[in-house]
Amino acid sequence: MHWPLPSAQQIPPRPSRARWLVIVATATLLSATLWGAQDQKGAPASKDAPASKGAPASKDAPASAPAPKDNKPAEYVGSEICQGCHEDIYNAFQKNPHHLVEADKKYKFDTKACESCHGPGSKHADSMDAADIRNPAKLPPAEADATCLVCHLNKPTQVGRINGSHAKNEVACVACHSVHKNGPNGLVARKKADINQLCASCHTDVWASFQQPFRHKLPEGAMSCVDCHNPHGSSLPHNLQTVSANEPGCLKCHGNLAGPFVYEHPPVETDGCTACHMPHGSPNTKMLTRNDVRFVCLECHTNLPTPTAASASTIGSVPPAFHNLLSPMFRNCTVCHQQIHGSYVDRGLLR
Repeated sequence: MHWPLPSAQQIPPRPSRARWLVIVATATLLSATLWGAQDQKGAPASKDAPASKGAPASKDAPASAPAPKDNKPAEYVGSEICQGCHEDIYNAFQKNPHHLVEADKKYKFDTKACESCHGPGSKHADSMDAADIRNPAKLPPAEADATCLVCHLNKPTQVGRINGSHAKNEVACVACHSVHKNGPNGLVARKKADINQLCASCHTDVWASFQQPFRHKLPEGAMSCVDCHNPHGSSLPHNLQTVSANEPGCLKCHGNLAGPFVYEHPPVETDGCTACHMPHGSPNTKMLTRNDVRFVCLECHTNLPTPTAASASTIGSVPPAFHNLLSPMFRNCTVCHQQIHGSYVDRGLLR
C-alpha cells in the first residue's frame, strides 16, 4: 500500500536563519530578566540606595547604622570633673604632696593635676570607659616611668632613675609608690619596718640572709634597706648609697674606717667592704666571708699559682716563714695586724 506524497502547497515554509536567532535571543533575555528579579527580591537593601517614600522598611534591614567613632583627640576637662565619680580619691589627694601640681602654675597643670598623669579626660568623662583614660599602673614600666619623669627628671633623689637597676629590670615607679594615698607618708613607706617589708616582697633571697646570726639589725627595725641602697639608682654597683664625695654608704656609720690612711689596705680601696664582709648577713662573726679569719686573709696572702707568670705570684705579700699555721697563735691574723682597714703609722698594719 502506498501513501500519497503531499503536494508542495501543503508543506509549511521553513523559518529563515535570521528568524531563529531573534527567537533564541528573546528567550535568553526573558530568562535573565526573571532570574534577576528573584535575586533582588531576597537581597538586603543597599546602604547607599535611598529608600522610596512609600516603600515600607525591610524587616531584615538594621534599624540604624552605627555612628562612626569620633577620632577627635581628647581634651583637658579639669580635676573637678574627675571629682564627680572619684570623690574619695579627689578628697584624699588634697592632702597629697602631688596636690602642689594642682595649685602651682609652675608645673603647667594647675587645676588639672589628675590629667597630668592620666592624660586628657574628656573622652573618659563622656563614655565612662576605662579604655578611654590612661592608667599608669597598667602601662608598661617604661611608659609609666616616662609619665613620672615629666616632673621628676634630674631631681636630686631620682637623678639615677633611668640608669638604675630597677629601671633596667622593668620595675616601674608605681610598683613602690602609691600616688593616690593621702598624707605626707602616703606615697611610699617611710617607717623602717614598712620599708623593709616593701623591699622584701621582691628581694626574698636577701631578706633570708638577714635571718642569719650575724647581720645588720634590719629585722629588729633598727635599720632599713635605704640606709645602704638608693632605690632610684647610684653611681656605685648594687645601687649603694654614697656619702662624703661618693664614698661607699658603709662609711655613713663606720666613719672611723674611712681614712685616708698613710698605709692603705688595698682590698678596701679596690673591692670595698664586701671583699671580706657579707653585709646582709653571715653565719660567721663580724659578718666575714669565711668562718676563720686566717682563711679570709689567705684568699690573697698565699703563694697559689697564677694563670700568668708574673714577678709577684700573689695578690698580697706571702706571710713569713715563722707564721706556722699549725700553731694556734698564728691562726688569727688580726691578733697582731689589728689595723686591718688601714694604718697611720705601720706598713704592716700592726698598729
